[in-house]
Amino acid sequence: MVKPLIQITKFEIDKNAALAAVADHNAGSNLLFLGTTRQFTDESETLELRYECYPGMAEREMTRLSSAAIAQWNLSGVAIIHRIGIVPPGQASLAVAVSSPHRQASFQAGSWLIDEIKRVVPVWKQEIDRQGNTHWIHPVEKTGLS
Repeated sequence: MVKPLIQITKFEIDKNAALAAVADHNAGSNLLFLGTTRQFTDESETLELRYECYPGMAEREMTRLSSAAIAQWNLSGVAIIHRIGIVPPGQASLAVAVSSPHRQASFQAGSWLIDEIKRVVPVWKQEIDRQGNTHWIHPVEKTGLS
């Protein structure tokens, strides 16, 4: 039985901890994705991103998604760490790590988890640009779904 690491933190994401959480001697593939704050979005310079969430619901949704990915791709491990609060350019706001016996399952599961996290987990992102303008990024804008 795989027990995923699910975490919401106000601190910098420890990518080594994410990889350690999915380490398994039967895994031939360990995949780590880090979603980081870009300095520029189109022509606008980003000062910082601010993330807010509903922790209990966010953790439940991340756990549900992890369980679905484990079952669908026979994963050896899953770790999802989402940062809340202020995230400056160059720092990570999301870490998704998965491990599996073979690389194709890790890539597919990791990609699916990232898309689903952005789509259904109740985490909201506010972009603050260099001029002090703020803009909330909504899931529809992030995924193109309507």
